[in-house]
Amino acid sequence: MREPILSVRGLSVRDAAGRTIVRDVNLDVPKGLVTGLIGPSGAGKSTLLRCLNRLVDLSPTLTVTGEILFHGQGIRSLDVDDLRRRVGIVFQQPVTFPGSIERNVLFAARKLGLVKKADESALVERCLTDAGLFAEVKDRLGKPAATLSIGQQQRLAVARALAGGPEVLLMDEPTSALDPRSTAALEETITRLKSSTTIVLVTHHLEQAKRIADWVACLCPKDGAGELVEAGRCEIVFTSPSRPETREYLNILPTLPGAMETPAAWN
Repeated sequence: MREPILSVRGLSVRDAAGRTIVRDVNLDVPKGLVTGLIGPSGAGKSTLLRCLNRLVDLSPTLTVTGEILFHGQGIRSLDVDDLRRRVGIVFQQPVTFPGSIERNVLFAARKLGLVKKADESALVERCLTDAGLFAEVKDRLGKPAATLSIGQQQRLAVARALAGGPEVLLMDEPTSALDPRSTAALEETITRLKSSTTIVLVTHHLEQAKRIADWVACLCPKDGAGELVEAGRCEIVFTSPSRPETREYLNILPTLPGAMETPAAWN
């Protein structure tokens, strides 16, 4: 396994009523790969994702225990704004701000003082290009972002996140609201981005995970709480999962006697 850029240790999340949403998760996110978070609904995938850059802190009814390390340093010791810049996020529904396409790309970079006025045009072009959108909007950067299609708005959200210079990009079912053509365009963007940015992708679409994930982590609910049951290289988990919970979720039956006892082993 590659060096982890994020490490989750003993992470649990509980709500105000004491109900456990995520239980005792231990997970390493390999640097420079696409890690897919898969599993049934209710397994806590999105909650886990929001813990990785402390967005879960915005939900005061949730209590988080355990530790998350970013480059080996506990994220609780980092400035939260800087953490969320370095570990950006794209949500299920495209988020656009009032104003132009250009203004949307520059929103966070301007707010955080990351770009000089003279460099703004170059940053906009680079981020839109990396998001696979520049060719489609280069002649209307001053037009309202709301005039873009849903698929274009989602790639605009990616460009805005990239303007902050993230090392990790979290994506919470980013194609669930998109048509097949827009989904394909965003998947191409994700595949292209991993050369420079680690991606953590929550997806319910198993075929999508097979297409673009290098590494997958499967969460399954147990006694009402999501638990990490298996993690490893995508092709191994999808063809030879070691855990019965993973096989049940993927609808794979053991084919050899003793397959249930086969240990997970990834290098």
